[in-house]
Amino acid sequence: MSTGFLVVLSGFATTMALIAAIGAQNAFVLRQGIRGEHVLPVVALCTVSDLVLIFAGIAGFGALVAAHPDVVTVAKFGGAAFLIGYGLLAARRAVTPGTLTPSQANPSRLAGVLITCLALTFLNPHVYLDTVILLGALANEHRDERWLFGVGAVAASAVWFTSLGFGARRLGRLFASAKTWRILDATIALTMFALAISLVVS
Repeated sequence: MSTGFLVVLSGFATTMALIAAIGAQNAFVLRQGIRGEHVLPVVALCTVSDLVLIFAGIAGFGALVAAHPDVVTVAKFGGAAFLIGYGLLAARRAVTPGTLTPSQANPSRLAGVLITCLALTFLNPHVYLDTVILLGALANEHRDERWLFGVGAVAASAVWFTSLGFGARRLGRLFASAKTWRILDATIALTMFALAISLVVS
């Protein structure tokens, strides 16, 4: 087994461990996947965003962010405010039966969906700490092969978001009832509120 392949595998495994957790972005992708609405653009946007962030970290942007913590502070409070707002919208959906099932819900515009996805991605300070600084530092430990680590990291991102977005369609029958949508949106709302609180107190 070549050294290069091991570096790619290391980048893949490390990134998969970081992103495979409950978070604002994953909850959003899951909901879009269950609704079957703009799934491909959302998956593509999440993957491309990770690609930009990972390669920026490898190129040295992570060191710049670490040297200017005010950037993370601004993202922290801006992200907390956005998460609270998104959580309130999810809470409203949870108590409004007419907006819960795919057959009843009004389709969301692609532009609005993508803007929300971008906000959930780039207003999250953890994306800079984990994806840019941490992955950037780990990649640069491999010196000349650091970009191979990045390839593995981006591959993990693509696999994860594709699986989450398109795999969620298998849950379509389960989410045919308004009660299940209530539970999902209530869970999303609580998750957003918890994440917002954790950002503020961290």
